[in-house]
Amino acid sequence: RVAQERTSTAELQRPGSVFITNPRRVLIAGAGDAGAMIVRELKHNPGLGINAVGFVDDDPLKQGMSAHGVPVVGTLADVGVMARKLGVSEVIAAMPTASGRVIRDLRRACAQARVQFRTVPGIYELLDRPVQVGQLRDVRIEDLLRRDPVMTDQEGVSAYIRGACVLVTGAGGSIGSELCRQVARLGPSRLILLGHGEFSIYNIEREMRRSYPGVPVVPVIADVRDEKRVEAVVRRWKPDVIFHAAAHKHVPLMEHNVEEAFTNNVLGARTVVDVAERCDVERFVLISTDKAVNPSSVMGATKRVAEMVVQCSAARTGRRYVAVRFGNVLGSRGSAVPLFQEQIAAGGPVTVTDERMQRYFMTIPEAVQLVLQAAALGSGGEVFLLDMGEPVKIVDLVNDLIELSGQRPGQDIEIVYTGIRPGEKLYEELYLDHEDHGATAHGKIYVLRHSVAALPRESVLMAEIDTIARRAERFDRAGVIEGLQTLVPSYQPSEVASHDGRPDGLLATSLQPTCPFAEGAEIGMTDELRT
Repeated sequence: RVAQERTSTAELQRPGSVFITNPRRVLIAGAGDAGAMIVRELKHNPGLGINAVGFVDDDPLKQGMSAHGVPVVGTLADVGVMARKLGVSEVIAAMPTASGRVIRDLRRACAQARVQFRTVPGIYELLDRPVQVGQLRDVRIEDLLRRDPVMTDQEGVSAYIRGACVLVTGAGGSIGSELCRQVARLGPSRLILLGHGEFSIYNIEREMRRSYPGVPVVPVIADVRDEKRVEAVVRRWKPDVIFHAAAHKHVPLMEHNVEEAFTNNVLGARTVVDVAERCDVERFVLISTDKAVNPSSVMGATKRVAEMVVQCSAARTGRRYVAVRFGNVLGSRGSAVPLFQEQIAAGGPVTVTDERMQRYFMTIPEAVQLVLQAAALGSGGEVFLLDMGEPVKIVDLVNDLIELSGQRPGQDIEIVYTGIRPGEKLYEELYLDHEDHGATAHGKIYVLRHSVAALPRESVLMAEIDTIARRAERFDRAGVIEGLQTLVPSYQPSEVASHDGRPDGLLATSLQPTCPFAEGAEIGMTDELRT
């Protein structure tokens, strides 16, 4: 808490003041709880060699006051002026809930003042953990895209997780592993980590045992298409909740591997749903994507079919089986941001498909927190949509990444536009024409109210899926595409996906089986903007 003490800026520079005894002087942006924690830790640990000489904060009630003997010397707009006036070498942003706009403005002010700028993690990274000096880090792209946080109903989420057995498919992927972390914090009776890639499951198992020793974990190597294996696991451990995050998610790659995309994303989802039904699993949550809306890619079309499988099951059984749809997340494996960073580190150029390209973004922890909240809201059959905020132009994202590297866009690093690839869209859509979206009790979650008439009868849906599956077994790419168009009339396939597999210059992967490689859980995260 900011103490009722008043200290003038002049006192900060008075000879003999304690504020100039340490050569490494820092200014703290944010005089709230996080800033007070940072200052308290610095004072208790002088060996860190950091001396906080002042706060800047926009709260008018804090102006002229102090916390732990450190005065508030101005507002955030004064950060550059005060950094120079006080002779600091670094500014620390201690505002976990600050928006990306605030972090962006602070970073630019510090760059102009030629002082280092670091920040504490955002609120969705911290969750219930206290702020510590050891968490300070350089600004990342996700900090610049932070949104105003919304409080979640922790009691509602804890009510169905605490003491429950939870199974996560795709547990080694970006979304799957974060689901494991956030579920583990809520005290489940057991956590089943199911995935197809042994190394990723080994890594998340090791992390869970180290970070949450009180939560029993069971690592399972399995393919979600293997019905006998999946059923054996579910009958053995009797999960109360299943989060189905396993799927193929790379848009251009799936355009060349149509049969594999269908079997993994559709048959895999149907297998897990069917097993969940037979084994009386109370809740099922499908991780879906905004690319399921008027899809232009195989990946998006398969995810829309998976949504329909979940909806039909919920309508028949009355169980709490739902889907949660969201857009791109930052930091997923194989996503565009790491690729851009590699290109920048190599000196450029950075390749972007189109100057107009836009995408919705959120951080992985925020997305997962909202997925858990949406699951608490669901009564069965809903498709929930996460509020993704405003779309971000990819070229603006690239410019931010270049600036974060300390270089200048268009001068030090060139940006090259290479054209849209098969299956890509310039703009993503969040819901279909027949989907009436309404608010829920949570400000950043919407529910899509589907007309029952818009869904095929379950018997028709399953028969068509079986027909497509037989075509996939024969590597009949054209037949699979035709079937997907039957189930998802709004699907507009690319020329690559529609190609019949003859070797006339296009990749002919439909002539031979493709290797399964996606225990990964990053659906809806990126469409791999350029490779």
